[in-house]
Amino acid sequence: MKNLGGQVCQICGDNVGKNADGDPFIACGVCAFPVCRPCYEYERKDGNQSCPQCKTRYKRHKGSPAILGDREEDGDADDGASDFNYSSENKNQNQKQKISERMLSWHATYGRGEDVGAPNYDKEVSHNHIPLLTNGQEVSGELSAASPERLSMASPGLGGKSNIRVVDPVREFGSPGLGNVAWKERVDGWKMKQEKNVVPMSTGQAASERGAGDIDASTDVLVDDSLLNDEARQPLSRKVSIPSSKINPYRMVIILRLIILCIFLHYRITNPVPNAYALWLISVICEIWFAISWILDQFPKWLPVNRETYLDRLALRYDREGEPSELAAVDIFVSTVDPLKEPPLVTANTVLSILAVDYPVDKVSCYVSDDGAAMLTFEALSETSEFARKWVPFCKKYNIEPRAPEWYFAQKIDYLKDKVQTSFVKERRAMKREYEEFKVRVNGLVAKAQKVPEEGWIMQDGTPWPGNNTRDHPGMIQVFLGQSGGLDAEGNELPRLVYVSREKRPGFQHHKKAGAMNALVRVSAVLTNGPFLLNLDCDHYINNSKALREAMCFLMDPNLGKQVCYVQFPQRFDGIDRNDRYANRNTVFFDINLRGLDGIQGPVYVGTGCVFNRTALYGYEPPLKPKHRKTGILSSLCGGSRKKSSKSSKKGSDKKKSGKHVDSTVPVFNLEDIEEGVEGAGFDDEKSLLMSQMSLEKRFGQSAVFVASTLMENGGVPQSATPETLLKEAIHVISCGYEDKTDWGSEIGWIYGSVTEDILTGFKMHAR
Repeated sequence: MKNLGGQVCQICGDNVGKNADGDPFIACGVCAFPVCRPCYEYERKDGNQSCPQCKTRYKRHKGSPAILGDREEDGDADDGASDFNYSSENKNQNQKQKISERMLSWHATYGRGEDVGAPNYDKEVSHNHIPLLTNGQEVSGELSAASPERLSMASPGLGGKSNIRVVDPVREFGSPGLGNVAWKERVDGWKMKQEKNVVPMSTGQAASERGAGDIDASTDVLVDDSLLNDEARQPLSRKVSIPSSKINPYRMVIILRLIILCIFLHYRITNPVPNAYALWLISVICEIWFAISWILDQFPKWLPVNRETYLDRLALRYDREGEPSELAAVDIFVSTVDPLKEPPLVTANTVLSILAVDYPVDKVSCYVSDDGAAMLTFEALSETSEFARKWVPFCKKYNIEPRAPEWYFAQKIDYLKDKVQTSFVKERRAMKREYEEFKVRVNGLVAKAQKVPEEGWIMQDGTPWPGNNTRDHPGMIQVFLGQSGGLDAEGNELPRLVYVSREKRPGFQHHKKAGAMNALVRVSAVLTNGPFLLNLDCDHYINNSKALREAMCFLMDPNLGKQVCYVQFPQRFDGIDRNDRYANRNTVFFDINLRGLDGIQGPVYVGTGCVFNRTALYGYEPPLKPKHRKTGILSSLCGGSRKKSSKSSKKGSDKKKSGKHVDSTVPVFNLEDIEEGVEGAGFDDEKSLLMSQMSLEKRFGQSAVFVASTLMENGGVPQSATPETLLKEAIHVISCGYEDKTDWGSEIGWIYGSVTEDILTGFKMHAR
């Protein structure tokens, strides 16, 4: 397959490129099957180490790391053939962890973090019962500190146990492999088996009894680990262009209108009106302005694209059945202010849809920001956490959609369709009754909150509610659900649910929603530090339980994930009349403009329903693109991806050195420079370490725990930190004066300066 400049890789579709000597890169010396250098390296390291076409074992090329099975004569001696460096990336991650631990430990001696003990890299964080802290006041609560091993994003083969399949170099062409008809039939058979296994069947055979392979009775095909590995190596998403038969007529109309517009403006400019020259000049200026606006509006519509994701490949790569999930942790933010204007029942449905999402429970944390410090929101969230113990297992047992109970029970559809378990009808009726009782309790709280007592609200233990004065109150954090306690009705763990109300004092700027979101960024970094963030308004629930997995197909893609800044989901609305007479669906914006922007650089951030890369919010530079690869697909556009979702491509860090990359529009934050500065200082040079610590605290604020968390690219919390220390530090980072003399709101997090903070934040990320 030729493509002007050279051959195209038959695995990923990119240009094959050239080797170190400037000659075309040839991965296989036997059949010259076109494969690019990255796919060749991945195939040797994590694949079957053989050519997809002729099945001949790949020889080691110059510059490639040595692997087990390489012959001594392969490659060059200066490449270090005897050094089998399987875990270089793992070592980098361990070094970053040690840097964070060292900085955290040093600050415990010289700074304000006296509660943080000396680093112990083998110590596991214990699960303790933690009280709710305001500012020195305690109320009951629980927190389970998640270790970095549980929260970090890992790729197959980077560390730990790696499955290396020995391949016979003399395999025949009909054997299972990539690009093989038999391979596709077997993978299709495996997918059919997976779909059938969604509902447990009594006739099924235990996985442990089937051994390494699995036979699908409907296709009589053996699906072994090698075939699944071949499928897992495929891209997790792809770009689908709009058919030319649909888009070309619109492009022709644009060109025709542009020609007519130019002729019209030429006539208007060359034919002034002598008797009303001022009016003519004003009208021409307005016409030119509207013409420019129209031209700018056509750019997003010229090259619209769609995105498709492959959830089965994501599961094969990161979430295989019977193995610990390697999916990245996600911290989800829900913001609310006034419960009388934003009904608590609506917020409760949003929270329930988050807790019931189809994602590993230990990788999901929900943070609810109450910027009005309302006791009604606190009590409603407490009721929601109790109802979630019954609702979450019901959703996952019967795989219902959507998982917001208000909208699920309001659907006028055949809810028995595709349901085969006889217990479903009985349990659904019982659950609907439970939800109606839950609604009555929440409505009772709302009715009670209509009349505020003169002395203020009193909690159940008799103490005054700290947020009686909404403009002058301490910071509050309450952990309702967590992994160390609060199991559901079937004894399974539930995602973490945390209530947060930041401190407010007279004389301090709070920056409204942008300030509340930045407070959640810091709290989540201290408590869980998931590498990805999803923000939702209190009235936007998750209507697709696999939405997080859809986003991970972009953010965790081995080839494109480093370039992704955020994945923007479109908004869909319920309760709209059939004809949508008021255009509430906003189809032009979400389904046309955003798809068009995806084809240019990526969609704008619309303020909700967006999955962020945490390091991008920290203001780090995106990684530089490799020079040996030609621009194409997303890498040539600096981003943009959407299937049901959309994205702009930029991420704050990469493991490669960025070199001299200077741009006036890019902040001077570079994760590589920070880490290299700390590593170069050495652990024995306390003065250099202090200077690095002070530089980071000037950017991120006076919190050793939070600063340490920013150096953990794949998330997780410091192993030496205790839950008590983490909660105290979380209270500190939401104090009203924490952002003074820092870069929060100017270069880091949500950007201040506008009522529509999402516009500035999105533009800032695109500018990087």
